[in-house]
Amino acid sequence: MTSQTTPGNRPINRFRNYWIFSAGLAIVWAIVIILRTRMGGESTLRDTFLIFGGFAIGWVATTIARYIYPPAKLWQQFYRSDKDA
Repeated sequence: MTSQTTPGNRPINRFRNYWIFSAGLAIVWAIVIILRTRMGGESTLRDTFLIFGGFAIGWVATTIARYIYPPAKLWQQFYRSDKDA
């Protein structure tokens, strides 16, 4: 497994990224929706979908923000100095 050092000298493995996190969230939400449906019935499912809808709006907003806004200066300085060396 490849690793990379960060400004805090903590290794980040190749599986620690936003897409893996998003896939994990999708799996967890699927399990939650299935369990709530089996335990609570139709009205509970509706409430769960409302909560999921709010979560999905927030997730989409943060995903867009990750691509639009530049990274923090600390990360930019670290990667610039790493490429120069």
